[in-house]
Amino acid sequence: MTRRTEWPVSVSDHGAGPGPEFAAGYTAGSEGAYGPEAGQGSGSRTGFGEGEGRRARSRSRNSGSPSSSRAEKGEPRDPVEQARNICLRLLTGTPRTRKQLADALRKREIPDEAAEEVLSRFEDVGLIDDAAFADAWVESRHHGRGLARRALVRELRTKGVDSAVIDEAVGQLDSEQEEATAREMVARKLRSTRGLDRDKRLRRLAGMLARKGYGEGMALRVVRQALEEEGEDTEGLDEPF
Repeated sequence: MTRRTEWPVSVSDHGAGPGPEFAAGYTAGSEGAYGPEAGQGSGSRTGFGEGEGRRARSRSRNSGSPSSSRAEKGEPRDPVEQARNICLRLLTGTPRTRKQLADALRKREIPDEAAEEVLSRFEDVGLIDDAAFADAWVESRHHGRGLARRALVRELRTKGVDSAVIDEAVGQLDSEQEEATAREMVARKLRSTRGLDRDKRLRRLAGMLARKGYGEGMALRVVRQALEEEGEDTEGLDEPF
């Protein structure tokens, strides 16, 4: 039976940080705000003579053990608390999928039971939201990098997003919008190909679209139209490149 540990998932006790809306693409303060050392002060010994102070420091160093060293650094011994702190630190820099966080916990050798408890709790309160992550990813990568649906699907799969969630996210891009983006990219690149022969221009422009995930038919159609508008003879360009 999975042990449930009652702790507030809100990061208000760690300082300014990501809230439930963070999974939709927002970022928050510095990573240090969530570090295990956050909020710890440093004190100094008083009342010791110089010789006694040296002996006390020597005894402290010699008696130290790995566990006591971790405790002095503020690292929790409870694996659930360790998992929680790791996830909070990772979510501070950027939204992440559940699989990305699970992989990070596994790399840190967090027990599966503790990792599952923390990840499920974070999903319950919205700190992990793969659907919101996928929507934001599609919006950003299509409009920012011009990626087509095929390329977006590949990227989201590598991040561990479920296939049904991916289909829902990329469904916001229809073929008309995808083609319009392809035309914009070709128009921006067209000038740099002037002076090349027609076939080289075709290969360079169509190759750019292929790398962005556009299908062969759409890429050929968009490039041919752009070349025609510049007065190029496009006869014989109906064949696949």
